Amino acid sequence: MEDQRIIKVFLDEETVPFGEFKPPVKFTMDTTKIPDGHHKLKIVAKSSNGVEGVKTIPFEVRNGPEIAVVGLQKNEVVDTQVSITINAYGSEIEDQFIIKGSETPKAIPAWVWALVISFVAFGLFYLIMNWNPDLYKSFF
Repeated sequence: MEDQRIIKVFLDEETVPFGEFKPPVKFTMDTTKIPDGHHKLKIVAKSSNGVEGVKTIPFEVRNGPEIAVVGLQKNEVVDTQVSITINAYGSEIEDQFIIKGSETPKAIPAWVWALVISFVAFGLFYLIMNWNPDLYKSFF
């Protein structure tokens, strides 16, 4: 009896599969041929009895550079003037990694400042509470 199992792989809403395979299958999907954005991979598997199973996997392609925006959030309500910083960076082969500062400059978060101030304050408290000149006398 011939093996009737087959796996068909579709991209988005295409009616023609971009691949038909006998199970098990291992393939490499070249995302450079797919435009950036949200997509769906639909896998249709047919068993040897002719029963079909379907699995849909949503995914996002981002081959272009990463875009970081500081100063404006998604669906944010703004008024007057807004200062916006935009940076785009990716894994460019010609680029050398030289540290010059932050790629996308952001302010230091308030919780970091609170942690630093708490640490320094505790250190001063400990120093003041445990300062005893008798402990620091020389043995010579």
